[in-house]
Amino acid sequence: MKKPEKDPTNRKKFHLPTNPWVYILILLGAVMIVNMLSMGNMLSGNRTEYVEYSKFLSMVDSGQVQAVEITDTLIRFTVSSGMFPWRSGNTYATYPVDDPNLVQRLYKAGVEFGGVSQESRVSILSVIVNLVLPLAFYGLMIFWIVKMIRGSKDGKGGGFNLLGGFGKSGAKMYNVSEVTKRFADVAGQDEAKDQLIEMVDFLNRPEKYKAIGAKLPKGALLVGPPGTGKTLLAQAVAGEAKVPFFFVSGSAFVEMFVGTGAARVRDLFKEAAEKAPCIVFIDEIDAIGKKRDGTGLNANDEREQTLNQLLAEMDGFDPSKGIIILGATNRPEILDKALLRPGRFDRRITVDLPDMKGREAILRVHAKNIATAPDVDLAAIARATVGASGADLANIINEGALCAVRAGRTATAQCDLEAAVELVIAGSERKSMVISPEEKRIVAYHEIGHALVAARQKHSAPVHKITIIPRTNGALGYTMQVEETERVLMSREDLESKIVTLTAGRAAEEFAFKTCTTGAANDIEQATKLARNMVTRFGMSDKFGMVALDTQTSLYLGDGAQAICSPETSTLVDKEIQRLIAESYDKALSILRDNAQKLSELSSYLLEKETITGEEFMEILGPEQNEKVTPLPVGNESAE
Repeated sequence: MKKPEKDPTNRKKFHLPTNPWVYILILLGAVMIVNMLSMGNMLSGNRTEYVEYSKFLSMVDSGQVQAVEITDTLIRFTVSSGMFPWRSGNTYATYPVDDPNLVQRLYKAGVEFGGVSQESRVSILSVIVNLVLPLAFYGLMIFWIVKMIRGSKDGKGGGFNLLGGFGKSGAKMYNVSEVTKRFADVAGQDEAKDQLIEMVDFLNRPEKYKAIGAKLPKGALLVGPPGTGKTLLAQAVAGEAKVPFFFVSGSAFVEMFVGTGAARVRDLFKEAAEKAPCIVFIDEIDAIGKKRDGTGLNANDEREQTLNQLLAEMDGFDPSKGIIILGATNRPEILDKALLRPGRFDRRITVDLPDMKGREAILRVHAKNIATAPDVDLAAIARATVGASGADLANIINEGALCAVRAGRTATAQCDLEAAVELVIAGSERKSMVISPEEKRIVAYHEIGHALVAARQKHSAPVHKITIIPRTNGALGYTMQVEETERVLMSREDLESKIVTLTAGRAAEEFAFKTCTTGAANDIEQATKLARNMVTRFGMSDKFGMVALDTQTSLYLGDGAQAICSPETSTLVDKEIQRLIAESYDKALSILRDNAQKLSELSSYLLEKETITGEEFMEILGPEQNEKVTPLPVGNESAE
């Protein structure tokens, strides 16, 4: 193919601006310039001065008047530079009276005079300023308004919309080449992937389902805690099916103007029909799918109109065209029942927190992108991250790589990943924080109290690490316990042991120092929460038995509980919680008394090392001795 010849003059071609505001500003500037020109006489001092008729006659008789123009309503005249040279050339005017001798007087004085009709005084300049330019300006504005409104409707507004694209869905469309995620990039959610594979197969081979008369579900709702990979799964479905992918947030539909959300829903389904087969993913669908309960100032508000339009669109489109609607939410309990009925979101796919096997698989997926040492044990990291989501695990891998860079290593080691786990759980270390020796000693006894009581109980997880280095989340130290195997159920004995371990920090303070500090605030909060759940939700109280006294309002966001009992019963619940915690505290204090010598020895060792591993702790602790001693006095160094 012949290449186009270059311009020998090497000149840049001139392009007219495409932004209409440029032309509007130019027009406004022209109007201002013309107005300034029309006011030129006034600005230069040539203004019209009105005088009495008698003064006009006296000025004519004295020879000051040079020329006179007589109209039906006004007499204009100019004066010579006789008595008033600084006023030469100025225009004067007076209102005419019935004076038949005026013409004779002007003729006798030698003044040039003539009659001018009112129509002849309308100049071309005044017509342009007062009529042509305003009409042109408003005509241009109407033209651009009509053009911009049409552009907002057909999506060809050229990037300039009078209404700001309120009627557009705002969905981001990713073409087949742009969707690079696959099911191999999603780990730890095998059950969810199995349910989505059928949708992928339908998009790839729809004739197989049409032959038997089967219909694909119109929509699938992905529910689960934050960070579990709901958006990633939707992208993987589009990537496996090799179809366009529309992404939009539920909050993008709701605007200040009534009807905007419904218009955007219509536009979204119109775009999807043009690009079918495709995937439409609505993230955080609870923003528009909330239950219609009729409460509030106006039950028929913008959000409900948007929801009604979404319901109508999902009823109207044909799933055989290959349009799949995927929704994601953390709050399925607040969604409208009409949205969840068969024929709309037919399937509900749970994307829950991964188990230990899933966490290890997720860690391996993210570890592919970084350099790791050969001896890295991702299974150990998976055991230490119980309750972590996929996003948390990806963050741990990235933080481990950053730790390796800070240490000057070329590959991420096991110690870097363990440091990353601590960083995500407890925050970074605050080694610069100054703590007095006495307070540091209290912290050491507090943490060893947790570890010692946990080690002396049958139903507690093994101690993995103890440290008294302050952290950025406010902790002055912590004791990490790691389960050896994955736990799915928690028995009553397990929960009671956990509460005893939580109260052991405060028990160690009071046993060794005969006082208590604010360091047990988080322990008290966790112990109270566990005891309340045992009484109100798990039926583990002999006083109440198998009666639900609280209900969980948020399944996946946590910490959402609402009492469903009478105030009198609530008072009894509080007393039962106090009893459980008091018994746990007494048990922890008893274990510390039986191991008082080891408590002192381990606390001294922790003060010296600041951080010890679970192996070091168990080696010093040894087997249970059951020796009771008196409480340790404050500041008694010999007791260490």
